[in-house]
Order: sequence, then structure tokens, then C-alpha cells
Amino acid sequence: MGRAFFCCNRIGLPVTSSEKGDVRLIDHDGLYKELLRTYFREFMELFFPEAAEMIDFGYVEFLSEEVVVDIAGGTKKRLDILVKTRLKGEEAFILVHQEPQSYYQQEYPERMFIYAARLYEKHRLRVLPIAVLSHDQQVDEPDTFGWSLPFLNVLQFRYYRLQLRRFNWRDYIHSDNPVAAALLSSMSYNEEDKIQLKLEFVRMITRMQLDPARMELLTVFLETYLPLKEEEERQVWQEVERIYGEKGEEIMEWKTSFEKLAEKKGKQEGKREGRQEGEKEAKQEVAVKLLNLGLEPEVIEAATGLSAAELAALRNIVHSPSPQEKE
Repeated sequence: MGRAFFCCNRIGLPVTSSEKGDVRLIDHDGLYKELLRTYFREFMELFFPEAAEMIDFGYVEFLSEEVVVDIAGGTKKRLDILVKTRLKGEEAFILVHQEPQSYYQQEYPERMFIYAARLYEKHRLRVLPIAVLSHDQQVDEPDTFGWSLPFLNVLQFRYYRLQLRRFNWRDYIHSDNPVAAALLSSMSYNEEDKIQLKLEFVRMITRMQLDPARMELLTVFLETYLPLKEEEERQVWQEVERIYGEKGEEIMEWKTSFEKLAEKKGKQEGKREGRQEGEKEAKQEVAVKLLNLGLEPEVIEAATGLSAAELAALRNIVHSPSPQEKE
């Protein structure tokens, strides 16, 4: 007997807006969990075709309560996505553990080993670990962990490593795999590529002819990790109308879909001036909360988009004594 587990625990702090214009931290875990639940097979086929060729996708069961305990560290880790599957031609199952990571961590290979060891300890099954790395570091991440003695090579643990930022988004725009479209904005691109990237994304999912629910899932991914300014959005849709001009109904369907998502983020509420002011106030509110949690200024700047000067001003307000304290 055996199980295959797909785990997602992406960590990050960018913010988005709700329909009321207030902001909240992005649920990275939820986004990746939904993507991998919906497109488990497509993900494996896109990035790990050799493994996908041998996996029996006719038998896939998602589980959700697996907990890995790090006894030495005194921590518990819930594996958000667990997939029970088997290899073709085999009755026994395997364990597939996928672990997304959005920041650089030197001890990450050790953590991958601990997760695999705990899974094997509990289930006594073969484990296929997969590390999905989306941080901006361009270093070549290791895909092994182990140790040796002068007289013996004790352990060499290996795992699949997927460094999304080392992939060029242009290499995937001709793919009909929905996961490729979703993860374009997690790959490597320059600031001047943003408009073209979104345009290619629209082309991809128009070509795929997805149902509305799946289209929205992919669109949420793009909108989350590829935020565009209002002028950039306008340029995208001008180009879309130029390309698909004779398909007016189809264009309006797409445009309406994107506008609904933008509305959810509070981008189209009220007048332009009020909207911009509301977004700024929302970012400041989040920054204050993160300051109170003791996060580093660099992390808060990246999460909110506020400048160092704006953050410094907020920090002075947060740490300034109240009138009662002055007395």
C-alpha cells in the first residue's frame, strides 16, 4: 500500500483588496492549493514529464490532514495538498511530496529531507519529493542533502527542484497547458515585459477555451503576481481589441471577466482620485499591522509597495507616544 502526496505551503506577504476596498494578505497557500487540485496532472506533465509518464492518473485521491512533526525543532507542519496515486503497472502506491517556497532559505534542502523522512517513517512507502521555488534569487538552488564521513558516504538524498524564476516566460506562451498560463507571472520577466506577458496570457487561455471557473482560477493567478497600472491595463485591452476585433462578443466576455476581477480588488470603486487614495490608505493600514508584528522594513516595503520614506513616516507615527504617555 502507499500514497502520493502533493503539498503546498507558499509563504509571502503581498496584499490585495477586497470588494469593499480594504486589503488583506494574499492567501498564497489557498491559490496554489486550488491550482494544484485542479491541475495536478497538467502540472506534472508540464514540468516533470518523465514522472508523469509513469503515474497512473486514473487513480488520484486528494487528502488533507497529513501533519509532519519536527521533533527537534518543536514544530508541526500540515501538508496542504496530498494526492494518493500509484505508478502504472504497479499495485503499490508512492508518496509525492510537493513543497512550494517563495523565499530563499539556506536550510531548505534539510527541510525537504525531514519531510520525506517523516512521510516514509509513517507510511513506509517510496517518496518522490518536489521543491517548487518562486523566489527572486538567481542562485542555482541545490537539489540534494546528505552527509559523509571520511570512510563512508552515509546519505545522499535527492529531490526534484523547480526554480520558476529561472524559466523564461516566453518559452511557454505556445503551450496549451493551463498551468503554463497560470505560472507565467511566476517566471522570469522584465518590467517592460509585463504588458506583452499579459497579452500572451489572454491569447493562451482564449485558445484553450476553458470553462468560466477554470478561466477565473488562472486569471486570479496572473492578476495576483502581475499587477498592472491602469494605463498598462488600457494598453493590453487596446491590443486585444486590435487582434480579436472581429470577435467583439468574445472580447467583451474576456474584458468583463478581467473587469470583475479588478472590481474585486477595489480597482474600480468610486472616482479615480478616491480609489487611489483608498488604495494608499489600505496599504498604510497593512504596513502598520506588519510593523506592529515586528517585520523587517524591507519585507514590508515589498509587501505593500510603499517607499522607504513613507514607511519611515508610518514607523514614527506607530512608535510616537500618545498624549497620555507624554503627560
